[in-house]
Amino acid sequence: MRILHVFKTYLPDTHGGIEQVIRQMCLSTSKLGIENRVFTLTKNNAPDFVEIDKIVVRRIPSILDIASTPLSISAFPEFNKEATKADIIHFHFPWPLMDLMQAISWHGKPYLVSYHSDIIKQKKLLLFYQPIMRQFLGNAHAITVATSSYMKSSPVLSKLKSKTHILPYGLEESSYPAINVSMIENWKNRIGKRFFLFVGVLRYYKGLHILLDALQGLDYPVAIVGDGPEKDRLSGQAARLGLKNCHFLGRLDDQSVAGLYEACECFVFPSHLRSEAFGMALLEAAMYGKPLISFEIGSGMSEINLDGISGLSVKPNSTSLREAMMKMWSNPELREEFGISARSHFEKNFTSENMGKNLSAIYENILKPH
Repeated sequence: MRILHVFKTYLPDTHGGIEQVIRQMCLSTSKLGIENRVFTLTKNNAPDFVEIDKIVVRRIPSILDIASTPLSISAFPEFNKEATKADIIHFHFPWPLMDLMQAISWHGKPYLVSYHSDIIKQKKLLLFYQPIMRQFLGNAHAITVATSSYMKSSPVLSKLKSKTHILPYGLEESSYPAINVSMIENWKNRIGKRFFLFVGVLRYYKGLHILLDALQGLDYPVAIVGDGPEKDRLSGQAARLGLKNCHFLGRLDDQSVAGLYEACECFVFPSHLRSEAFGMALLEAAMYGKPLISFEIGSGMSEINLDGISGLSVKPNSTSLREAMMKMWSNPELREEFGISARSHFEKNFTSENMGKNLSAIYENILKPH
């Protein structure tokens, strides 16, 4: 079985949550004999084809970016070439360009849509895009979403329940670097023996401005890993608030990030908008057995971080976040209890093996009529 994954960005150009989901889907299903390829755009002068984790990635240069949507005219014919080689097209929503590519394509292959998030910010553009989106989702042979809570609360998916499958995302632990003890010590010497950690692309919905407000007057060290469009604004906010222990570390290699996960005292993930439908970094922290702090916004984060079990899930404001961080910082027994529970919850519900088996079954059901 040959699967073509389609999304606007992919490794090694970007390292967001959806990119990691696609990677883990490819790794888990490849073990079951499925051949995966990825079709994406790139802003860099890079080879047309690159191999990552033994998966072929077809990269098309983008010419423009409007409202977080990279565009390319040459993507249309190249997509059709790649689609004709596949048995199933696996689209990763949202990316409006792929709706158009599918609408005018002639490949005739069945397709699946992984619904990663509602469209939240671009409300005006959504008015024009909605007819295309409805046709695209309506014609899909199946839709997947990571959690039942997001399906129920999504105004789009709530109307498509008959074709929507719950597919919890999973992580293959062996795909992450082995822990380097000396790196752990280096981070503790640089940041502090105890510190909070955030990992993610610095985007508007990550709620980092709320985290910085919550830190005002506190002396808790916080490591912020990642780069993105909000970087300068957040750095300016930290300076205005006089935060001395807020470390903006930028984008780091996987080995360094693994060391930070292992070294941190607690993982804080303050995404406050439903654009954060799941939270792969939150799941990674659970895999590392870390106590979690996140916001309750009715998204999949609440199924990763079980309030009072694996961590604290609080109202999306700086006061609630500040109180949660203070409680976690001052209670080592609670941190240990939450960390053990977070790891157990990961092992039971979010392994790559389970995701691969469930996704393969969906693929097989799609192919049966074809």
